[in-house]
Amino acid sequence: MPLAFSNSYLKVPAVVLFASLVVTAPCFGQATATNGAPRTIMTSAHRGEHTHHPENSIPAIQGAVDAGMDYVEIDVRTTSDGQLVLMHDPSVNRMTDGKGLVKDMTLAEIKKLDLGARLPGQFPGLQVPTFDEVLEFCRGKIGIYVDTKDAAPETLVAAIERHDMGKHVMFWSEHPDFLKQIATLQPSWLLMPEAFNPQNVHKLVDTLHPQLLGADERDFNAATIAAAKEVNVGIFVDRQTEKEWQDAIDNGAVGIQTNFPAELTAYLRARGYHQ
Repeated sequence: MPLAFSNSYLKVPAVVLFASLVVTAPCFGQATATNGAPRTIMTSAHRGEHTHHPENSIPAIQGAVDAGMDYVEIDVRTTSDGQLVLMHDPSVNRMTDGKGLVKDMTLAEIKKLDLGARLPGQFPGLQVPTFDEVLEFCRGKIGIYVDTKDAAPETLVAAIERHDMGKHVMFWSEHPDFLKQIATLQPSWLLMPEAFNPQNVHKLVDTLHPQLLGADERDFNAATIAAAKEVNVGIFVDRQTEKEWQDAIDNGAVGIQTNFPAELTAYLRARGYHQ
């Protein structure tokens, strides 16, 4: 399956962003591309830059852009009236001044909440963003790494198409059936199922034909990495420290997601792995 992206409008051009997938696909374990130059590592900011901004907010996404991230990871849920909003937890309790489950609240009710409540005075009037608002904000600035918590594939795809963002979005999920539904609607869009274990890697390749696999501390291990190399599928791994970032690079990861986007960008750029 050919690469689905054309990120020419982003800070990092597509030809650079995907050099690691194109150039080093047969040799993910190497620290350099086949031409001897350091390969480019894709980057993603987990829930945006949320160490200084409310997670899953427009300011957090802007922080990811400012940090030079290639992608911003966001969590999508559905309101009681069928609208898509950003919220990691099932409820609004942790992140706002309100209480209740997202699925039981209307968009109008959610828009009344203060998303900056945990950081008094810093983000006055900050609202929970809709998926449409985020798509429009990100267009021309950064790619979107979608973690679907509660949303219908058809509704997600329709929103992305409205903003012409299909070439700049990738879908992560632990549920292959959900990703199959996305692929049925849009076969060229980028899917990133969770690897889990070597046996699952081979099963995913047979059923979904993914270009990327997600991984974290559960499954970024020698056996699962070896299975991904065997089938020439890149791994996008969650890592938080310099030691972990270097371990990811040394083990052939093509992408790193982190809670510390500015620090990750600086680390990679200092070593020639990012522009």
